[in-house]
Amino acid sequence: MTAYYKPITYRVTEQEDGWLLKTVLQRRLGVSRKLLSRIKLTERGVMLNGERVFISVPVKPGDMVSISLEQEISEDILPEPIPFDIVYEDEALLIVNKAPGIIVHPTHGHYTGTLANGVVHYWREKGEAVRFRPVHRLDQETSGIIAIAKNAYIHQHISEQLIAGQVTKKYAALVHGCPASPDGLIDGPIDRDPLEPHRRIVTPSGYPALTYYKVSACYGLGALVELRLGTGRTHQIRVHMTSIGHPLIGDKLYTWSTAQGTEGQNMSASVLDAAIGRQALHAAELGFRHPLTGEDLLFRAPLPPDMETLRRKLECGE
Repeated sequence: MTAYYKPITYRVTEQEDGWLLKTVLQRRLGVSRKLLSRIKLTERGVMLNGERVFISVPVKPGDMVSISLEQEISEDILPEPIPFDIVYEDEALLIVNKAPGIIVHPTHGHYTGTLANGVVHYWREKGEAVRFRPVHRLDQETSGIIAIAKNAYIHQHISEQLIAGQVTKKYAALVHGCPASPDGLIDGPIDRDPLEPHRRIVTPSGYPALTYYKVSACYGLGALVELRLGTGRTHQIRVHMTSIGHPLIGDKLYTWSTAQGTEGQNMSASVLDAAIGRQALHAAELGFRHPLTGEDLLFRAPLPPDMETLRRKLECGE
């Protein structure tokens, strides 16, 4: 027998009298065309007053509309007892403070040891049938807040908020040197480096990219910077901060020697890079509207130990 997640419901109002059920599903529950095509074929996918009906039927005030999604599991992800930091969890969401050095999702050559392996194991131990659906990604070396949706409906709604620019995403970074301006906008199109395709560069022919920054503290050799993305290009923060001469401390790909306005890597930069061993970038805040309750959620994660240790060294001038 097919198992379903808890139904998502909506009661028809006077304003919607005579609307087609399809219209209610799309306008009030926000079901995408793709998801609607999928769930209407299942036995309990779309119900009106507890009965399965065609989505072309009209509705009347007081009618109870419900959608149910079939339970799923990530059959291609091996469960592993990998510890991770849970910030928040409910029937729809899992919010995790990802540690640096862990990959989010299995990839070619990395089938185990990922956050996904640990989350799948955690859900299995709880007896939850859930498929791993990260709403966004973080680089392996980047730490911080990441949202994982527990079903396709939740994933769709948060993804739409991301596309519409309705999601708050703030990062904290430790960079070489101190930007001359305490805050600013980096407007620099990004594309692949034709000489090194795995790298990105700022180039007039690239894709539009906007990064807002604010200097939280200057320490002489480095600075703590708050960043907010206006777009979501690959490596955007790392590329943009390098382009203005302030690459992230510890970044092995975008280094002091590749930064504009510098004359090559110096000894102090090398020492700082070695002090942390990974790019000093942390997803500090994530905020969005809960797809089921409509509540505005905001999650924060403090600087991880390695970045806090480096910050203190900078502060003390070590």
